Formats: sequence, structure tokens, C-alpha cells
Amino acid sequence: MANLNITPLADRVLVEPLEAETKTASGIIIPDSAKEKPQQGVVVAVGAGKKDEPMTVKVGDKVIYGKYSGNEFSMDGKKYLIMREADIFAII
Repeated sequence: MANLNITPLADRVLVEPLEAETKTASGIIIPDSAKEKPQQGVVVAVGAGKKDEPMTVKVGDKVIYGKYSGNEFSMDGKKYLIMREADIFAII
């Protein structure tokens, strides 16, 4: 996990997406252009929540989120997503 100096606001969560699969189960290598956008990641920072709505996820949780959830940005050469906690479907 990264040591970032970012604090999401309110009910927002910073997620580091896990790498997309590079091979199929049978060993076929998937080119970058055909890789699925990852839908799993690790929570690296959490906002304070909203009034009367405390945050459910915490730093270090592995989560599943929607395919088009969040806004992507790069920092120190790594890609991250910042999204609302409601865009997270499950903690795994």
C-alpha cells in the first residue's frame, strides 16, 4: 500500500485498483487493448463520512466496485480511483 498524503472528503474513498488479469485460465496472454477494467481494489484512504452516516470501509479493505465507478488519476506513477462509498458493492 502506498503512503499517500491524500484525505478524501465526506463519504469518498481512495482505491488502488488491482491489476487486470494478463492470462486466461488456459494460459492465453491477453493484450492490453482487450483487458477488462479491474473491478477490485484496495482501500488506501477514507473520508470522515457524512453526518449520521459513518464510513463502513476502512484502509486495507479489499473491495469490489462498479465497472465505471470513480474518477481515475495518477500519482507517483500509480493509478488510483476516488469514489463515493456507495459505489463500492462489497468488502471481500
